[in-house]
Amino acid sequence: MRVRPPLSPTLLRPVLLALALAHATTAGAAEQSAAFSEQETLRHFQSLVRIESTDPPGSEIAVTEYLTRVLQAEGIEVETYALPDQPQRPNLVARLRGNGSKRPLLLMAHQDTVNVDAARWAFPPFSATRDSGWIYGRGTLDDKDNLTASLVTILALKRSGVVLDRDVIFLAESGEEGAFHVGIKYMVANHYDAIDAEFCLAEGGSVRRVNGRAESVGIGTTEKLPRALSLTARGIAGHGSVPLQSNAIVRLSRAITRVADWQPPVRLSDTTTSYFAQLARTASDPASRARYQAVLNPQSADAAAAIAYFRQQEPATAAILSSTISPTLVEAGYRINVIPSETSATLDTRLLPDEDETTFLAAVTAVVDDPSVEVAWVPRDDASGASSPLNTEAYRTIERLYAAAYQAPVLPLTGTGATDSRFLRAKGMQCYGVGPGIDEEDAPLGYGAHSDQERILESELQRFVKTYYDIVVALAAP
Repeated sequence: MRVRPPLSPTLLRPVLLALALAHATTAGAAEQSAAFSEQETLRHFQSLVRIESTDPPGSEIAVTEYLTRVLQAEGIEVETYALPDQPQRPNLVARLRGNGSKRPLLLMAHQDTVNVDAARWAFPPFSATRDSGWIYGRGTLDDKDNLTASLVTILALKRSGVVLDRDVIFLAESGEEGAFHVGIKYMVANHYDAIDAEFCLAEGGSVRRVNGRAESVGIGTTEKLPRALSLTARGIAGHGSVPLQSNAIVRLSRAITRVADWQPPVRLSDTTTSYFAQLARTASDPASRARYQAVLNPQSADAAAAIAYFRQQEPATAAILSSTISPTLVEAGYRINVIPSETSATLDTRLLPDEDETTFLAAVTAVVDDPSVEVAWVPRDDASGASSPLNTEAYRTIERLYAAAYQAPVLPLTGTGATDSRFLRAKGMQCYGVGPGIDEEDAPLGYGAHSDQERILESELQRFVKTYYDIVVALAAP
């Protein structure tokens, strides 16, 4: 029988810290259970999903009124802000006051959802139907899960009477699904003082579940910037019975193909370096580990092979390695027997946060390599962006508590889509995207966000809300 020697003070310190954290977690759980219940979480979530707030047409006021009633009933101060000509699209700001020793923490979620084709739903899209452990409805994953977590958390903080080092601000915004001018852009431009904070929790993260088990946790730390490119090809108009080498449709088609086949330069950030390094350590498949390791040296031959594999088999992985272009809209011709003199295409372009737009435009023009095709930026409702660092108090807290709650590795994520966090990051606020557990198998089956059968596991909603609350307490309380 081996006798373990006593721990030295240096070795004992981490053990004592772990015991202290365990005690704090137990105390926090007891405090939490007294401050809110799973029944209350479910009630608010179902109520919010049942309020139709689709965008288009765009009317979030019923959600705002519900939140206002609930918050004011608890004595929480609430203000609403709306464009004068859009009173049906308000933004709600609720605030719990701290002692001011630290800068505020912002909890942000959007009230609107994308619209629906109700005929395609097995359950009515605004019914919040519970079935076999799932809750169905538009917004269950985008974004009334975060909206509920923010609401329940600020209610629980108020009831618990916990001392706060920071103000905790809840922003329920409008217009995220394509009408930013009524929501975050309006708030940043006109009422930033009402939401100014050091850290922000928002959408943009999730827990990846495979076969019912949490495989990894993704925390959104940065996202690509949406831009729009146009290709305009010009030639000679003529009769369709006489083929022309100057055919503008042919020239445009060649240009589109060249751009779509082009691989922009791969450039890693702190987020993507950490992401691929952790995957290279933790992936169960040796071939996957080798590919993740290879892209950490983007100029190597192994990296080129890995990138080619990702583009074919894992396009979402390939998309975070570089700026990307997807042709999405084409306008060409107006009748069968006329060769048009001008055709155009619009390309959905997603830039890395540090991409120089002038340099990128020149690179696309060189790839097209046709003086008859004009390449230009066209307007899009966009914003500058930035990345939120991984060495902050907020990220370390989120990482620790998610790892404890889900027993899975935590990875920083680069979002290929766009959320309203980019408007806040552009102002210097450190925003982190969080979210619930989502089954990897769901999206291909049509159950994901924006799908015709959007749904969330009830158990994962509850686990997310509890974890969210723990994160806020850890960041805001002494």
